[in-house]
Amino acid sequence: MSLKGRVAIVTGAGGGLGREHALYLASQGAAVVVNDMNAHAAGAVAGEIAARGGEALAVAASVTDEAAVADMTAKTMDRWGRVDVLVNNAGILRDKSFAKMDLADFRLIVDVHLMGAVICSKAVWEIMRTQAHGRIVMTTSSSGLYGNFGQANYGAAKMALVGLMQTLAIEGEKYGIRVNCLAPTAATGMTEGLLPPQALERLDPKLVSPALALLCGDEAPTRAIVCAGAGHFARAYVTLTAGRFVGGGEDAGQTLIAAWDDVSDPEGAIVPAYGFTQAEREVVSAEANASASGG
Repeated sequence: MSLKGRVAIVTGAGGGLGREHALYLASQGAAVVVNDMNAHAAGAVAGEIAARGGEALAVAASVTDEAAVADMTAKTMDRWGRVDVLVNNAGILRDKSFAKMDLADFRLIVDVHLMGAVICSKAVWEIMRTQAHGRIVMTTSSSGLYGNFGQANYGAAKMALVGLMQTLAIEGEKYGIRVNCLAPTAATGMTEGLLPPQALERLDPKLVSPALALLCGDEAPTRAIVCAGAGHFARAYVTLTAGRFVGGGEDAGQTLIAAWDDVSDPEGAIVPAYGFTQAEREVVSAEANASASGG
């Protein structure tokens, strides 16, 4: 894979996983905008890229600051005239059980992870549409996909990014914009203390970044959820079971309870091409049952 001639923005790239993403994309030939709230950290990573013969621009900005993100995008366009890749990596943690969690901390996590990705994606969307090429990577998490104790705020924001990805991928398809999610597991400042030392040794952040070869290249998929950690890669799906027609009536609730195992059976499950697939199948099922019963 080569990203020569491509321009990538990586948010939260002053350290940890974002730094490895920036270094990896640069190693593949991309010019990289290194974004971080910490100007010194962003500058240091940009300096690493330059020292290795690459092109980089350090920009200190919060992803929640619309004006700062717009300015970052403008600087990118002024220097290179295009934006090909956006890796929405910036994030923070405020872990507590839901019972003890302050709502301000819930809002903060949603603001940084979800709205930060929205603001950055919106800033480059029209550019990518105009140039008929774009690759956007949302950073989701197994905490969002499957839940994790003490991370109601983080999990909610991370699963919301999957929904954002699904819709942007559909809307961007005809413009050559491909949008995917990356669910990383890595030993960073955000995961320190959450996993035992021996596990953290295996979870070098640089082992996640090769997923960007898949997600940012010319042949990138779209609407994929890639799980990556310790050199292992997997794909997660949001599926819909075949289900069972229950109908209405006073006993519908009890019928559903009795049929719950059939409704939950994963055999024959599909990955819907779009959200309205659910409604379409429900109507078809209802009409088929009405015909069968003579209704």
